[in-house]
Amino acid sequence: MATRMSLIQTGFMRWVGTVGMVVLLAGCAGMVTQRMGATLSSAILNQDDPETVRAGAPAYLLLIDGLIADDPQDKNMLLAGARLYGAYAAVFVDDGERALRMAKKARDYARRGLCADYPQVCKVESAPYDQFVPSLHEVQVEGLDALYVYGSAWAGRIQADSSDWAAIADLPKVEAVMRRVVAMDPEYDNGRAQLYLAVLNTLVPPSVGGRPEVGRGFFEKAIAVSQGKDLMAKVEFARRYARMVFDRELHDRLLHEVVTAEVHVPGLVLSNVLAQQEARKLLASSAEYFME
Repeated sequence: MATRMSLIQTGFMRWVGTVGMVVLLAGCAGMVTQRMGATLSSAILNQDDPETVRAGAPAYLLLIDGLIADDPQDKNMLLAGARLYGAYAAVFVDDGERALRMAKKARDYARRGLCADYPQVCKVESAPYDQFVPSLHEVQVEGLDALYVYGSAWAGRIQADSSDWAAIADLPKVEAVMRRVVAMDPEYDNGRAQLYLAVLNTLVPPSVGGRPEVGRGFFEKAIAVSQGKDLMAKVEFARRYARMVFDRELHDRLLHEVVTAEVHVPGLVLSNVLAQQEARKLLASSAEYFME
């Protein structure tokens, strides 16, 4: 069990936050707030200097907290807060206790954002898996954004405290959430829901329940949806699948494609820059990992 816990922790660190860095702040109450949200979202997503985001985002976390305190029922702002808190905690916060506090806040905001319209989901989220999954079918297309943020924040909460076995036991429920998202829209969020499913199926080896070939299928779908422009999908394909099955040819090909790719894709710049950083690290350790 300890080995599996370590593998899961390694699998989720940074990845959850990087995937969740697509911060959508549009739809806030009031025209001025709505315009600010859209502008902030664009500025973060298209920033090619991660350190600028690290330094500047905390001010907006406080701003979002204030806006939510002013209108605790604003679903759009709750979801925006969940995205930004979850992503920032996983990508930019090195202190474990602080990251956990922020992940818990993201989870709380996400639950409130979804369960305002779909309270039945939250009522059974602690119930056995077979009772929880049917509730997800109550969520229709109009609740797609809220459901995706709910699943993402839940995953982030798990990765922030992967020593919590009770939290780890909820991973199948997180997968069920993402499967529902994909069922409603396979191309949602540039295929990021597909990417969640890919990673969830390749967190651990087959000997302890992993399903690498299922994961490969989801990786390939995620890459196809973004037309290869979402570089993080290729990085995780190399890291989670190619390394697990010891396929160095696939591993190095994917990573070389990432480091030579154009990062300035609208809405994916920050994620792509982070992906290139990770790709270079993985390539540097490739020979040692594959022992060739």
